Amino acid sequence: VQLVESGGGLVQAGGSLRLSCAASGRTIRTITTGWFRQAPGKEREFVAAIFRSGTTTRYADSVKGRFTMLRDNAKDTVYLQMNSLKPEDTAVYYCATGSRIILSSMTAESAYDDWGQGTQVTVSS
Repeated sequence: VQLVESGGGLVQAGGSLRLSCAASGRTIRTITTGWFRQAPGKEREFVAAIFRSGTTTRYADSVKGRFTMLRDNAKDTVYLQMNSLKPEDTAVYYCATGSRIILSSMTAESAYDDWGQGTQVTVSS
């Protein structure tokens, strides 16, 4: 699966951004898709994921209530709508997919097989 992220940029604290991840090579409704992020000097961490059935979504505690992950099956694209952004949300955001992920491993980086190149999100204070 090839993944291309877009939508990153510079935004002030309290603002919003929407990231997109377009998939090719596999129908997105057959795979679990997740968003991860890596801030400078920190390890990559889980942000959000949608299970392949589309019925289950998971969020990191740090983004619950502010971020929403959506999927458009017709476009083979997932989105991460990010509202009320904070400076600590500054990171490179990566889209990832896996075809054999089970519900209990949706938040685990090691469960994902394919990764995009990442898109930079910078939130100024």
